[in-house]
Amino acid sequence: MAYVCEICEKKTVTGRSQRHKRGVAGKRWRKRAPKTSRLFKPNLQKVSLKINDEKKRMRLCTKCIKRIKKYGSIGSYSNITLG
Repeated sequence: MAYVCEICEKKTVTGRSQRHKRGVAGKRWRKRAPKTSRLFKPNLQKVSLKINDEKKRMRLCTKCIKRIKKYGSIGSYSNITLG
């Protein structure tokens, strides 16, 4: 199973990390830190939801969980409660 939010389909994104932008000290550009590739993963949680009186377990990002708590619906789903 892929590491993806089941509602908004947020997924892992690749990027680059860098220790420091400029040269270490005194603007020495020869010995600057290399850029390395890394992964940015969404904060997924396993949550049991009650959708139209039917219990369902889903992997959701925390942003979707916050929206459900606030509005009680999200996207094409309505009448959602946590628990």
